[in-house]
Amino acid sequence: MTRAAVYGIALVAFVAATAMTFASIFIPDWVTWTVDTDDGVFRKTIGLHRSCSSTNTQCQHFPQYEDCHGTDRYFCSMWRSVGFMMSFAAVLELVTIVAYVVVLAGGKQKRESGWKVLSFLLVVVGLLQCASMAIVAYLFDNDDRFFIGWTLDKSWILCTVSWSIAIVSAALISLSAFVIPSEGDYELIPSERYGG
Repeated sequence: MTRAAVYGIALVAFVAATAMTFASIFIPDWVTWTVDTDDGVFRKTIGLHRSCSSTNTQCQHFPQYEDCHGTDRYFCSMWRSVGFMMSFAAVLELVTIVAYVVVLAGGKQKRESGWKVLSFLLVVVGLLQCASMAIVAYLFDNDDRFFIGWTLDKSWILCTVSWSIAIVSAALISLSAFVIPSEGDYELIPSERYGG
């Protein structure tokens, strides 16, 4: 397998991971509460920036004013930090896609040395998303607002899959730099012997 093929496969996987990141930011499904009532199933979902419920037709901004004052200030600060880190990770993912294109289109030298920049960017993206996922999981386990019936949902899972792809891609690209031989090297022409 050539380096171009490794970068190409990694790019396709990373584009999918980037789509998952954007979906996890915009779909308000990080944490969900579902309960059966006499009128049917009530469902409330919380995303990074919005909260929705099955009784309202419109979602509302989250966290609300009351979530950010008094004893809940730490929750608000941590939740907003997750929103910022995920948005920053999404921007870095777009930068990483551009870096992939530059490395792939840049010729042999860029493919042989570009793995360092790509691996660095992938690790930073992965760490930002992993930290975001971990903070939400910590709040889910320790904050009083999340009681029986609440579950971590689709957006949290998308974030987890996305950072996993980024970290695995960084590891495989770094490994390929040491395992795959240099591409397109010159071959020595066998010397010819003239009679004698």
